[in-house]
Amino acid sequence: MIVTMTLNPAVDKMYWVEGLKVCDTTQEEFLTRASRSTTAAGGKGVNISVFLSRMGMESVAMGLVGGHTGHVVVRDLRDEGVTTNFVWTHGETRVNVTLLQEGREHIPNLINESGQTIRPEEIDRLLRRYKRMLNRASWVVLGGSIPPGVDIGVYGEMARMAKDAGAKVILSTGGEALTHALGACPYIVKPDTREHMTLEGKGLHTVETIVEAGKHVIACGAEIVIISHDVTGDIAITRDDVWEIKASTPTTKLKNLVGADDVFLGGILYKLAQAAPVEDALVFGLAAGLASAESDEKICRDMDVIMDEMKDITVERL
Repeated sequence: MIVTMTLNPAVDKMYWVEGLKVCDTTQEEFLTRASRSTTAAGGKGVNISVFLSRMGMESVAMGLVGGHTGHVVVRDLRDEGVTTNFVWTHGETRVNVTLLQEGREHIPNLINESGQTIRPEEIDRLLRRYKRMLNRASWVVLGGSIPPGVDIGVYGEMARMAKDAGAKVILSTGGEALTHALGACPYIVKPDTREHMTLEGKGLHTVETIVEAGKHVIACGAEIVIISHDVTGDIAITRDDVWEIKASTPTTKLKNLVGADDVFLGGILYKLAQAAPVEDALVFGLAAGLASAESDEKICRDMDVIMDEMKDITVERL
């Protein structure tokens, strides 16, 4: 069984606009009308569970939800056929807004809320429920930011619990949350570099610095480190190999990057859970992520489209 844990899920609200203007005069008002919009449950683990369900693979989505928006997250997941096991909180699940300017969709403008403040008894209840779920888990995905009120080391604690139960851990977060969890030796580490292109204080601006940072994480005990190189390329580092996975897809074809990176990771998990070689999993994952980024829908559900994307992807050893 696959368990995805999203401590800070969201309702993703996406708006497509013809142009953006920032007001700079007192009392100035400027109306921007959206040509279209979509709303969907979001968060790293949430997006991965939705993708796996669309590929016919079962998972259980866990995390913390609250209020009206929490009901939206749970309803959307259940509509997708995902089993949910969330802990309800006293607060309100956050809303994340993405503004996509027509013709520049590959450069999204993201406005993410910090999330509700979690009480100690709420995270304790989640940890007890999570421990019970680990009795049946073979893979665990720990993803996204940590909400206010929760100890920054929680992903490290969850990773150790999963490893003790015999599950492989995939970790996708950034900043201090990532640093504190590396000591638990996750199986796969996918740093979230959307805010800062750094990993443990090291810049990730060249292939050389990415490989150096990835090898540092491998030395901490991870088996695979995957770091985004650009929109259509990633670098994967293991103990024995370094791969560059890239696609020839032009950025002008990209329509919506929201969740595409999570689908990339979900595609890798989908293949590894079927005992596929790492190279094959990397190619499939990037194809799935690109297929989602090129569709109006946040998460692609068409396997034929994904398979077609794979034709334009290469994997090279560095």
